[in-house]
Amino acid sequence: MNISFNWIEELAGLSGDLRDPRVLADHLTMTAAAVEKIEEVGRGLDDIVVARVLDVMPHPNADRLTLCRVDRGDGDPLDVVCGAPVVVQGGHYPHVAPGVRLPGGFRIESRKIRGELSHGMLCSEAELELGRDKGGIMRLADDLEPGMPLAEVLGLPDTRLTLDLNPNRVDLACHMGVARELSGDLAPRDFGGVRWSPEWRDGEAEANGAGVTVRIEDLGRCSRYMAAVVRGVKVGPSPAWLAGRLLAAGARPISNVVDATNYVLLERNQPLHAFDLRRLAGPEIRVRAAAAGEPLTTLDGDVHELVPDQTVIADRDRAVAFAGVMGGLDTEVTSDTVDLLLECASFEPAGVRRTRAVAGLSTDASYRFERGIDIHAQEQALIRCVELILATAGGEADAVGIRVGPHPSPVEPIELRVARVDQVLGFRLDRPAILRALQPIGFEPVPPSASNAGEDPAADRVRFSVPGWRTDVEREIDLVEEVARRVGYDAAPGQDRRFRPSVVPENPRVAQEARARRMLTRRGLLEARSVSFMPRNFRGNQAIVSVPNPLSAEESCLRSAMVPVLLRRLEHNYARGNRDVRLFEVGTVFGYADGSGGNSQAAEAFVEAGRVAALITGARRPEHWSAPGLDFDLWDLKEIAEVFATQLCGAELMPLAGVDEGVAATAGPPLTGPWLAADGFRASREGRLIGVAGAVDPGCIDAPPWAAPVFALEFDLDAVEGRATWGYRATSSFPAVRRDLSMSVPRGVLAADIEGALRDTASDLLRDVRLFDVYSGEEIEGGRLGLAWRFRFRATDRTLTDQEVESEMSVLSAALEERFDARIRRS
Repeated sequence: MNISFNWIEELAGLSGDLRDPRVLADHLTMTAAAVEKIEEVGRGLDDIVVARVLDVMPHPNADRLTLCRVDRGDGDPLDVVCGAPVVVQGGHYPHVAPGVRLPGGFRIESRKIRGELSHGMLCSEAELELGRDKGGIMRLADDLEPGMPLAEVLGLPDTRLTLDLNPNRVDLACHMGVARELSGDLAPRDFGGVRWSPEWRDGEAEANGAGVTVRIEDLGRCSRYMAAVVRGVKVGPSPAWLAGRLLAAGARPISNVVDATNYVLLERNQPLHAFDLRRLAGPEIRVRAAAAGEPLTTLDGDVHELVPDQTVIADRDRAVAFAGVMGGLDTEVTSDTVDLLLECASFEPAGVRRTRAVAGLSTDASYRFERGIDIHAQEQALIRCVELILATAGGEADAVGIRVGPHPSPVEPIELRVARVDQVLGFRLDRPAILRALQPIGFEPVPPSASNAGEDPAADRVRFSVPGWRTDVEREIDLVEEVARRVGYDAAPGQDRRFRPSVVPENPRVAQEARARRMLTRRGLLEARSVSFMPRNFRGNQAIVSVPNPLSAEESCLRSAMVPVLLRRLEHNYARGNRDVRLFEVGTVFGYADGSGGNSQAAEAFVEAGRVAALITGARRPEHWSAPGLDFDLWDLKEIAEVFATQLCGAELMPLAGVDEGVAATAGPPLTGPWLAADGFRASREGRLIGVAGAVDPGCIDAPPWAAPVFALEFDLDAVEGRATWGYRATSSFPAVRRDLSMSVPRGVLAADIEGALRDTASDLLRDVRLFDVYSGEEIEGGRLGLAWRFRFRATDRTLTDQEVESEMSVLSAALEERFDARIRRS
């Protein structure tokens, strides 16, 4: 959205540092919307003046050129060769004299063009860097005097701010919306005292007035339509101030009538459209659904074949415009237009979106209608546009205005709790501070009603009226956000507060699920998200809780286990040729509290349990020439299950055999099932089974011949400890002492047993021990093995002496000799 700084300054009366465009941009970025670009408009126009064309003649040597004599106000007319298709005798245009540079730096000189000497040039918007139009010379208002500085008459230079608007802040897509963020007292430009106070003719779905009939055939497509008639206008170039305002805001001046509608759009955010009244059959306006195949030629010259999903503005005979998107060419305002019908309407956002999507169009009007306009300010917008047309194009406005559709309902006030503001933001604001933040942007406190007339003005609750332009404010939390941005996010106190704006503690299940997900994703598994339904019998796995009205037999029951659901996902992968699969899912299973098949359908008989399941099959890693591809096996699954059981659940992993011996069942449906083959493992804690893992029975899955063995696990989610417990030991600032120990031990002694004995025997001074050499040669007698160990000792409060270290080594050596028949090599 482009915003003119001069326009904002005129509306809001900026003062202090805000009169600097860059300071204003920073302020808007912190409080309203990000300013993504700042650019100067109209710089370098100092030596460019207004010139009147005295005469227009054909170029004697070129069919597409004209020879113009122009008056720059200095009494010395100049000849200028012009290539524009239309230059009007008596018209006013920007002229660049020889020796003057254009804003882009190009120097203009007198030169011959096809044999005729041209003194300077008449300029287009693009050549002056005021717009994109290269097709024609920029025509100025007829009431200007030759020789006037162009920048002065256009109100330039100016600064253009480009805002990056959030979808909910469509109110900032106009200059008054931005100005409201800066001042509560706005001063729109006066149009020379022109006033229009119509007598309104109202109708629920149809109204007549000013010689026109307006009918809304579907109030679901258009909730309100207002119209005004202006007769006797003279269409021509806009006054310089109006053209300058539009150019600074990035719009292209077209004519005084069209520019008036665009001015009100950019000022007040209300799209309007002007029809040539004489071209409207009837004259009538009908808002209706388009007829299938009905043609419509839009202002851009494209012909559209309409569909019933689109909403159109029609006269008595045909469609003449896309409602809320773009007008039609047949009723366009031209230089021949004398009588106007002005439209100001409120179209249903979804309908506008459908209309423009089918037509392949996107306009400034559709942008605003799709996001919501201020339906309470439409009457003022229409009056404003009529007054501007009367001031710039003349004519006479009919005393009768037309309003069709129900009157807008008042916006319900929103109650704001002062304590809630502090609870969410931590700003510690009182009631007066909140009023100071909200009242300048239109949120007014509602006076107490008769029912609460005795309410204390310093009470904790304030009811605020919501201005019509803030269609995004619907709840109390929206008002809290408004307070935050108005006070400033950087005003938050530098203190530690609880991170949740509530006294309700976080559900422990959230932390349990997060730990399970982190552990499995770190091992390369991908999370699946499945529906909670399954067939009654899936490959022998029984579901026991039926759904009363299932959508299909494949979704007739609630799942009683997670692994069968993952097996269905695996079959889905097999059907698409994917052999290598690693999946996990965190979810809920369903059963009966008594563990039975559940003849009773009473709600209290059901039980839910959180589960986490994982499945691996196929290659461990992607195929590569550097190493042979190996498939997952049971020991890969054991590693995952063991880490899950020991680190996340504090349980022990044991062989699956004897799973029913002395182990209580987990809550909810049983963890074991037909899918689990004999080879596997179980995890239990405090005498209760919390998880199983193993190979999947081939009979439980429809696998193609090329499939690899499948392995799966399923654990009770409630067994996962919600928070990891980490130990801490301070790092010593004293140096470590290293010692090596060489020995021989009988074959068959495990290095792990030796390391365990060393750690059990040593004191706290031993920080690390590792085996760094193994030797088995003929030099070692009796078939023994030579081992070399490295020890690292360190104290936290002192530097160790040699005597202390040697004492530690003596104790360790004695322990090894006693327990493992070790023979220590002594130097």
